[in-house]
Amino acid sequence: MKSLIDDGERLLERLNLLPTSPGVYLMRDGSGELLYVGKAKNLRNRVRSYFQPGHEHSPRIALMVAKIYDFELILTDTEAEALVLEDNLIKGQKPRYNVLLKDDKQYPYLCITWSEEYPRVFLTRRRANFQSEDRYFGPYTDSGSLQSTLALLKRIFPLRQRNVPVFKDRPCINFDIGRCPGICQRLISPQEYRRTVRQIQMVLQGRTSELIAQFATQMATAAENLQFEQAARLRDRVQGLEQLGTHQKITVPDSSVSRDAIALASSDNLVSIQLFQVRSGKVIGRLGFTTTPNGDPGAMLQRVLEEHYRLAAPEELPLQILTQHPLPEADILTAWLQEKKGRKVEIQTPQRQIKAELIEMVAKNAEAELQRLTRLSRRQEQALVNLAEALELAAVPRRLECYDISHIQGTDTVASRVVFVDGMPAPQHYRHYKIRDPRIQAGRPDDFASMAEVIGRRFARAANEPDSDMPDLVVIDGGKGQLSSAREVMEEMGYEDVNTIGLAKRLEEVFLPGRSEAILLPDGDPALYLLQRIRDEAHRFAITFHRDLRSKRMKHSSLDDIPGIGPAKQKLLLEKFRSVPILEQASLAEIATVPGIGPHLAKIVWNYFHGESR
Repeated sequence: MKSLIDDGERLLERLNLLPTSPGVYLMRDGSGELLYVGKAKNLRNRVRSYFQPGHEHSPRIALMVAKIYDFELILTDTEAEALVLEDNLIKGQKPRYNVLLKDDKQYPYLCITWSEEYPRVFLTRRRANFQSEDRYFGPYTDSGSLQSTLALLKRIFPLRQRNVPVFKDRPCINFDIGRCPGICQRLISPQEYRRTVRQIQMVLQGRTSELIAQFATQMATAAENLQFEQAARLRDRVQGLEQLGTHQKITVPDSSVSRDAIALASSDNLVSIQLFQVRSGKVIGRLGFTTTPNGDPGAMLQRVLEEHYRLAAPEELPLQILTQHPLPEADILTAWLQEKKGRKVEIQTPQRQIKAELIEMVAKNAEAELQRLTRLSRRQEQALVNLAEALELAAVPRRLECYDISHIQGTDTVASRVVFVDGMPAPQHYRHYKIRDPRIQAGRPDDFASMAEVIGRRFARAANEPDSDMPDLVVIDGGKGQLSSAREVMEEMGYEDVNTIGLAKRLEEVFLPGRSEAILLPDGDPALYLLQRIRDEAHRFAITFHRDLRSKRMKHSSLDDIPGIGPAKQKLLLEKFRSVPILEQASLAEIATVPGIGPHLAKIVWNYFHGESR
């Protein structure tokens, strides 16, 4: 099945039918998977630009264009409608290539899990398992300041501290010292707890002054009603929030308007973009984004703003946006933001006075970050070059895959694959594997067979998906035995040309296929450091998965296997009989007396333990 770029006749036919109206285009591959969603003032001009000979696309877009089999169009009346429709489609379908910003775990986010009954508030460097209800704030460039802010918020507001309770029948010490409201024992209702989390969200949205005013009013009311303990708690929160404000290092004149300021600095292959959030005259957030050069600076700034505000709540949107370069479609973005916020939003490119000085400060930060990223990129490139020389590879390896096995004496045997691209982790390509070989059981581990199975499954998928990304170098965590097992499978499947090495932990020896002597890279060599990083990441990823499986197995109850008996019914049965062995000895009549069970479920439970339904 040819892609459009390889089928000139079909491509020409499709391009000749393009309309000149505004709308949204959806790019799909041969299997129908949605690759990319974009908007355009003029669909003909925009879609044609992807297929023009000699057009210099970024590597991400070039890879996407090579996979396009067809595209769909949705026409709209206005450009603003196209932007709104694009926003909804990206949120709902999450196309693979709608990622402008580089995801390399560089900057942390702060997440509030509104999808949970009792939301958690925590730092993360990946927006994994994104739920539509959850809120992510960031990415923040100053992780130290963000950690200090979160620690102070946890002192001001009593928050959920643990995912798993310490005790079954009582709260832990966090409740006694006022750090947690006793969620594990449900000593606070979800509604009341969510009110507290909404107050934290106001702080993250830059609405601290509004929250302080609310607390001041409530404090005065509590004092008038002689509720002095409540008034004291509110006073402490006001003081804590005021202390939080003193942590801001940068103040900006003209505090009457909430504004965002965005600027960039670029090199031949990298763009650093900084966005400062200014509320009440203080910089409450300094967000950082990186991408590759793609179009004029104004277009890149506009795309960042669209992606950033797509995930923002209306109350988080500023009333004024200052940009270093004019945006090519500022009117469309303005109309969309005004509709989303319900108020007037201005977009300006200032040339003088206070606003221009703010843009200049943002641009300086972008330039400083670009220099840091450039130095980091050079170190990574040097590591890859050194690795190619040490292993005598024909070309510098861009995609590295590392495999590791984890188990305890054969129990819960799992494997991991981690991927580094250009020397940086690419978590979207990480994979877990449960070992299926029936010969590998508790007490009978076999790392060689486990590695052979994993490599076989990985390259079987490559054979079924010819367009899948192939590794330039496969790193096997282990010595000669693991390497030989992997190579045997690869050769049987016709992938003997894929570069493969083994990395032994004890002396950090590098083993190559067909060589008896190991290679020892010098201490301090960037290539050795790169191999250690990818090996340690694979080990971390594997052992985390292994622990999760082991924890689930240890918590598994035979009640989980009874049809129709979920957690609520299990709780009712255990409250009555206290343990599974006692329940197993109970009569059918005794089981039927449990409230909420009834004769039908009682019969199912009794039959399960007495062998009639197994």
